Amino acid sequence: MPDLIPVLTAEGVIKAMRELRMNQRVNFWAFYSSQLGGIVTDPALMLIAFDDHMVHRGHAVFDTAGLVDGKIYDLEAHLDRFIASAERARLALPGTREEMRKIIMETTIVAGHSDGAIRYWLSSGPGSLELSPAKGAKPGFFVMVFGGLIYPEHWYTEGMKVMTTTYPIKPKLYAITKTTNYLPNVLMQMEAKEQGLDNGVFLDADGNVGESSNMNVAFVTRDNVLRHPKFDHILSGCTSQRLLKLAPQLVSRGLIAGVEVSAIPADEARAAKEMLLIGSSIKVAPIVEWDRKPIGDGRPGPVAKALLELLEQDMTASERVVEPLIL
Repeated sequence: MPDLIPVLTAEGVIKAMRELRMNQRVNFWAFYSSQLGGIVTDPALMLIAFDDHMVHRGHAVFDTAGLVDGKIYDLEAHLDRFIASAERARLALPGTREEMRKIIMETTIVAGHSDGAIRYWLSSGPGSLELSPAKGAKPGFFVMVFGGLIYPEHWYTEGMKVMTTTYPIKPKLYAITKTTNYLPNVLMQMEAKEQGLDNGVFLDADGNVGESSNMNVAFVTRDNVLRHPKFDHILSGCTSQRLLKLAPQLVSRGLIAGVEVSAIPADEARAAKEMLLIGSSIKVAPIVEWDRKPIGDGRPGPVAKALLELLEQDMTASERVVEPLIL
């Protein structure tokens, strides 16, 4: 007969979590929890209650800002989207915008690292396993400062390969709201990797380009226009929005003829000179193959490189960079 399952003490739970983190190394540096009322730096203690609505119902929103050279990039734009997502998800904010910003900054200081990422979540809180939030539950606010997502260097030097996913794009409300329910996105990326590819692309019901797993998609057309899909049915990427403001600088350099946000039929997109993935973690990466066929000449193009340079410069020397000083 197998041994009985042990009933653990609090000390046993902490010991088991520390062993888990020893076997599964993570680069989580600091974690704030409104439910704990403070910040922890031991990854074994970075926990959320199992009955939190974020865990068992996916009823939560999140966002991520970059940490570059000890400064936070584009925090206000990310907070704008975070608050808008919370409103659509009918989640009560845990405090004022200024209070959330202060918590994010203090957690970043405690983390003690100059480069990485800051991700923060808002849930309706714990209290039951029902479909609706528990009566009287307080919203949970969580902040994680970590090493960020790292992508292969060859994605930038050689380019990426993607496929049109067989999974349907999210309906508008769920696509434009940054919730923790990423099942279609996860399935799309898994499908692509199973076929030896890097990622996938959603098409909408009209055959227009949507977005990728956790990144936006853009194109440089044959007439040298930088075209981005409309944001009415996809997530409004903060990095895409910023690049659309920076990209006109490339017109004077002769790299593009203009910038356009519009519906992009898949057939027109496949004929593009360049195809790009854009996001806060990946920044700008060229796509050289879509559905086993080359984009342009099948090599990374000059616009992808130029946009990446513009973004990296903006991330270190612009009015959108803030130093995380305690308020």
